[in-house]
Amino acid sequence: MQSNPAEHYAIDASPVLEASPHRIDEHTVDAEQFALRGSHVVDDCSTTELTRFHGTFSSSMEMYAAAQTVAQYLDGHREWFPRCAQPMKSEPVGETGYALIVGRFGAFGYDVEPKIGLDLLPQQEGIYRITTVSVPGYAPPGYDVDFQAALQLIEIEPDLSLFPNKEQALLPNKITHVEWELDLQVFLHFPRFIQALPKSLVQSTGDRLLNQIVRQVSRRLTQKVQEDFHTTAGVPFFKKKKGL
Repeated sequence: MQSNPAEHYAIDASPVLEASPHRIDEHTVDAEQFALRGSHVVDDCSTTELTRFHGTFSSSMEMYAAAQTVAQYLDGHREWFPRCAQPMKSEPVGETGYALIVGRFGAFGYDVEPKIGLDLLPQQEGIYRITTVSVPGYAPPGYDVDFQAALQLIEIEPDLSLFPNKEQALLPNKITHVEWELDLQVFLHFPRFIQALPKSLVQSTGDRLLNQIVRQVSRRLTQKVQEDFHTTAGVPFFKKKKGL
């Protein structure tokens, strides 16, 4: 597959799992079921089964402004999403969607460069949903991704005790917690040399790789969105006391 300068994730083949609060379960689906999802199987794969990796994730970020100000920013994602997604490549799809190349990742010498379509749906009562959408003219080679996320805006009063004394008087009356949850399924159709390996080894390695990718991408995207919001909205970004 073609190389992407954005990022390349690779981990060793050790079967030892990292500690994680998220449990990822093994499941396989019929190749016919995979075909119905509109995906393409690469030539070096048999047609017996697909391996399913499934994870649920959650986190939050703080915006130092009222929820209405944050909502106005999020609604204009055609402006901020391409900037904040970098170095991942993104292209608009339809009215509210994007084709996103996450970066190359792999293990056992097998690399995948996923390109997924994400639809950033308009908010409903302060809740934003992001769901998978097809990318016109693109058939995923040997994989499929089901991405279902929800973001909720929760307006609260800042806890002054969490901030240095010199910043307490400058804090706004209201700040917004952007809390998000993600349900992610990845279906992979491995080539024969991977299928010959122990299933438990393949599953545990894939589990760790999935967690690693989500953790690194979400951390980077959160930081960029926070910085971009406070810069473009002209709102100061306050740092909490060290250790908090």
